[in-house]
Amino acid sequence: MKRMTPDAAGANSARPNATGPSETGSNETAPDETAPRATLLDGIDAFGIATPRLHANVLERQADRPGETVVFVHGNVSSSLFWQPSMLALPADIRALAVDLRGFGESERLPVDATRGLRDYADDVWSVLDALGIESAHLVGWSMGAGVVMQQLLDRPDAVADLTLVSPVSPYGFGGSSGADGRVLTSDNAGTGAGGVNPDFVQRIADGDRTADEPTSPRSVFRASYVAAGYRSAFEDLWVESMLSTAIGDGNYPGDSVPSPNWPGFAPGERGVLNTMVPKYLNLTGIVDLENKPPILWVRGEQDAIVGDASFFDLNMLGKAGIVPGWPGEETAPPQPMVAQTRHVLDAYRAAGGAYRELVLADCGHSPHLEHQEEFVAALTELVAAA
Repeated sequence: MKRMTPDAAGANSARPNATGPSETGSNETAPDETAPRATLLDGIDAFGIATPRLHANVLERQADRPGETVVFVHGNVSSSLFWQPSMLALPADIRALAVDLRGFGESERLPVDATRGLRDYADDVWSVLDALGIESAHLVGWSMGAGVVMQQLLDRPDAVADLTLVSPVSPYGFGGSSGADGRVLTSDNAGTGAGGVNPDFVQRIADGDRTADEPTSPRSVFRASYVAAGYRSAFEDLWVESMLSTAIGDGNYPGDSVPSPNWPGFAPGERGVLNTMVPKYLNLTGIVDLENKPPILWVRGEQDAIVGDASFFDLNMLGKAGIVPGWPGEETAPPQPMVAQTRHVLDAYRAAGGAYRELVLADCGHSPHLEHQEEFVAALTELVAAA
């Protein structure tokens, strides 16, 4: 991997072989949008590790002495690269690791069995930690990655010191359910999974499109959906490279789909990324029943365009808005209240003896660790110190 270097003052400026963005982070940044960018920040190392499950790529910010280990798990259409500024901002006595999930970044491009929910990913991360001899860790997950770390907690609760959920997928999955208690709308989860993705976006990932020429380019999607309106970063090229590392195909992103007699005419298949998060395969509410309940930090942005109670990434919300025709109406196809569902489960977690804190950030979209890094790192550091 090529390396990017912060300036001497520690600001988030990048100088990748003279092809990087300006250091201002302003709307005036005009990068060369045709060539691959450098990917590693100064102070971050990358290494590969072979486990019984896969060959994984891992980023590391080493600690200056033995101490706690924080493990970061990225979300969909991204990679470990998104975590680097947060890793560098942690106190020096914390070891920070970020794992590329299968089919993302530089980890092995193995297919995903969606019928296991997010367990392929959770098992992969545990296999990496086992290979590194890490018996207990502080787990941090973003978006889909938050679902991965919840699954990790379900599978090995005694190995989790605490859990940080950043803009998490609902514990009831993504789409296809209603009410705070996650009532499933159709038996085949119509309108969820891989069939709902925009094929032009998928093609532009496959083509390595680094431009902002179309609304469906990864750069445009990052600006419109990953962050709040107006946010700009000198690291934008890095985030685009991370998105472009996504493996494309039925076994990876987005996955396969099947016809459905229910609106809007498709249902999830059994392979690939987006199908791992449909209600028939994913239910993380079992964290409520765990005997060992580590503390949870829930961080989200008020302007999250992806995970919300009226998300336009939800086909039922698009139908209600008239964007997708034929919507059968509120009674049978209401939008999913994603935030309300997460709060419902975490309230039950607290009532059953656990503890959680909700941190809501104004002027923030789907990426609090980028948009409000200082507040995010402070809250995470406080959680780790209290463990």
